[in-house]
Amino acid sequence: MPATSLADWLRAESDAALEELLRTRRDLSTPPPSDSTVLATRAGTPGSVARACEDLDTLTLAVLEACLLAGADRDPVPVHEVADLLGADLAAPLARLRARALAWGPDDALRVPPSVREALGPFPAGLGASSPSLAGEDLEARLAELSDDERGVLNALAAGPPIGRTRDAGLDLTLEKAGTPVQKLLARGLLLRRDDQTVELPRELGIAVRGGVFAPGALTEPELPLHPHQPSTLDEAAAGEAMEFLRHTESLLRAWSAAPPPVLKSGGLGVRELKKLAKDLEIDEAQAILLAELAVGAGLVADSEATAPEWVPTTLTDSWLASPTAQRWMTLAQAWLELPRLPGMAGGRDAKDKPIAPLSEDLRRPLAPVARRRILAALADLPRGAGVKSVDEFVAVLAWRAPRRGGRLRDETVRWTMSEASALGIVGLGGLTTATRALLADDRPGAVEAILDALPAPVDHVLLQADLTVVAPGPLEPELAAEIAAVANVESAGHATVYRITEGSVRRALDTGRTADELHALFKKKSATPVPQGLSYLIDDVARRHGRLRGGVAASFLRCDDEALLTEVLAHPVAADLDLRLIAPTVVISPDPLHEVLAGLRAAGFAPAAEGPDGRVVDIRPGGRRLPAKARAARRSPGEQAVLTSDQAARIVSNLRAGDAASARRRGSAVRAPVGGGADTSATLELLSRATLERREVWIGFVDSRGTASQRVVRPVRVGGGILEGADNERYSLHRITSAALVEEERG
Repeated sequence: MPATSLADWLRAESDAALEELLRTRRDLSTPPPSDSTVLATRAGTPGSVARACEDLDTLTLAVLEACLLAGADRDPVPVHEVADLLGADLAAPLARLRARALAWGPDDALRVPPSVREALGPFPAGLGASSPSLAGEDLEARLAELSDDERGVLNALAAGPPIGRTRDAGLDLTLEKAGTPVQKLLARGLLLRRDDQTVELPRELGIAVRGGVFAPGALTEPELPLHPHQPSTLDEAAAGEAMEFLRHTESLLRAWSAAPPPVLKSGGLGVRELKKLAKDLEIDEAQAILLAELAVGAGLVADSEATAPEWVPTTLTDSWLASPTAQRWMTLAQAWLELPRLPGMAGGRDAKDKPIAPLSEDLRRPLAPVARRRILAALADLPRGAGVKSVDEFVAVLAWRAPRRGGRLRDETVRWTMSEASALGIVGLGGLTTATRALLADDRPGAVEAILDALPAPVDHVLLQADLTVVAPGPLEPELAAEIAAVANVESAGHATVYRITEGSVRRALDTGRTADELHALFKKKSATPVPQGLSYLIDDVARRHGRLRGGVAASFLRCDDEALLTEVLAHPVAADLDLRLIAPTVVISPDPLHEVLAGLRAAGFAPAAEGPDGRVVDIRPGGRRLPAKARAARRSPGEQAVLTSDQAARIVSNLRAGDAASARRRGSAVRAPVGGGADTSATLELLSRATLERREVWIGFVDSRGTASQRVVRPVRVGGGILEGADNERYSLHRITSAALVEEERG
C-alpha cells in the first residue's frame, strides 16, 4: 500500500481503530462473551494466543499441548482422548482454556485454534513426530537392549527439543557397521532421519523414555517448604534491615553531596565510582547498585544536565533526611515498587557482550513493577508469619504457576526481587511483613503504623567501655544521637551501634562550641556504666590545648591600596549593614558572604571586584549543588483500571500520522527537514537540540539493548548526559539512535 493511501486510510479509520484499542484493553482483563468465543479464537494471531497463555500454569498448558498432540487444532477430538494422554482430571484446566477462548466445543468435539501450534512451538509437549511403525512394539524391551551411550542420547532428546543436528544423519549403515550411538539408533529404527544433518526422536519412543507424555510429577505444583514465625518476628527482622538500608542511603546522599560522581557519556554510573561507593559504605556492589538506583528512582538524586553532568542530590534530599524513620522508609519502599528498572541486571552483559552500567537505560524494564507485585502477591498468599525456606524452591513454584511469563529473566527476576526486598526490609525471614501487606493494599497510614510498631524503641542511654568505645544498645533518641555523633566516630553499625572516642573526635566536639564540662556532664548523665578514668583524662587534656591558637570568622575581605577609599567605605552606612571591620590599614573583613558584600557595596555606589587566590578578577556568581526535583507521575492504585483519555487517543493518532509522514518523506526526495544519524553524531545532536528548542517532533531510528531496530516519533524535552528524554518521560541513549529527522507538521 503506498504511503499516501496508508495515511488516508489511517485518517479514515482512526476512530474505529481507537474503539478497537479500547475494546482490546477491556478484553485483556475480562473473559470474552460466550457467544463470541469461537469467532475470537479463530481470529486469534500467534501473538495474541501467546499473550493469553502467559499466566497459565503448567497443568493448563499441558492440557493445551495435549490437545495439539491429539490434533484438536485440525479436527474436533473427544475430551477423553486428551485425558488419556495426561492421565489427569481436565475439568478445571479446560474451564480456564475455554474462558480465554483457547478451547471450545462440546466434550465429544473439542477444538483449539490453529495458531496455538505456532504460538507454543513446533513440538507440542517437547515430543517429535509420530512413527506408526513403533505403535505396536514393546518399546520397554527395545530400550532395555540399548547401551548406556545410546540411552543417554535418547534421554537428551526426550527432555526436548526432540531434534538434534549430527553428521551421522546422512549415513545409512547397518547395525553391524554402526559405530556411534546415533548411527546405532538410526540402524535400529529408533531415530527418524529428517535430513542429512538432523535426526528426530519419534513421539512414541519419547513418551516411553519419559514414562508418560510428561515426566512423572511435572503436572503437580511443587511443594513450598515454609518456616513458621510469629508475624512480629518477621516485622522486627525486616525493620532491622530497613534501618541499615536507610543508614546507607543517608551515607550515599552525604557522600554525593560533597563529591557528586560523573555521569557516563552513554549514561549511568561508572565502575570506579561504584566500587568507591561500595568501599566507603562497606557493602557489596549489588547493594550499592540498589542504593544508587533507588536514590535516583525516589527523586533524591538526579542528572545535573550540565556540560559535565554529575549525579547530584536534589532538593528532596534535605526534607527526606529530616523526615521520621517510617516516612523515609515509605519513600524508598514505594519507589522500589514503582521502579521500572531491574537493578539486578547491572554488572552483567548486554547482547553485544558489553557491561551494563548502573543507572543506565539498559536497565529499564517497564514491566518490572508488575513482576515485583506478582512475586510479593505470592508471598502475601502464604499464612501470616510464614517465610519461604529456600528462594530456589520459591522460584520453582512461581515457574510452575506461570512458565511462559517473564522470558529469559523469569527466574532471575524472582531472585533479584527477593534479595532487594530483604535488603529494604519489605521481606523479612522470607515472609511478607505487616507493613508491606498494608503498602500493597495502598494503605499508607497502616504501613506507617506497622513499621513504627516494628522499629525498636529509641533508647536514652549508652554504655561506656574502658577502651573508649561507646555502645548504643539500640537506636538513640535524636538529640542523644546528635550529641554522641559530635564527640565520637561510628566504628560499626547495626542493631547495636559502636562508637569510638578519639583525640580528634573530642577536638571536633570542642570546635562546635561545646566545653569540657559539658562533655563530662553528657557522659555522666547518659552512660549506664561508670565513666572510664581514661576518658575524663582525654577530654581534659584535649581541652587544655584546644583554642590556644585562634582564628576569627570572616567570610570575606576587602583590600585596597587607597586607605582613603577604605575610610570612605567604613564611614558609609553600608559598613554597619555588612559588619565591616578594619584589621589592617588596607584590609577590611566581614562575616557576610563575598557576593553579598559586593552586591551591597555596588548598591551604595562603589565598584568593587572579586579576586581569586592569585589576585585575578573572578566571576563569583552563585552555583548550587542541588537540583530541582522532577515531578513524579501520579500513582495509580493497584486495582485501578487505566483509562485512555481523549487527549491520549488523539496523541496516538497524531503519532501514527506523523510516523507515516516522516517515513514517506525519508523515502521520497522532498525531505526539507534536516536528517542526522549514523556516524555523524554531531549532526544528530544538532538536530535533536534544535527540535528541543523549537518544540518539534522528531523521527528517530533506534536499536535497543537486544539489537532490535525500531522507529519512533518523539518530542524531545532534553538532550544531555548521553540521553534523549521525550515529553512522555521516554528516554533513549544517544549512542543507540541510528537516524533522526524532523517531522514537518501537516498543513491542511
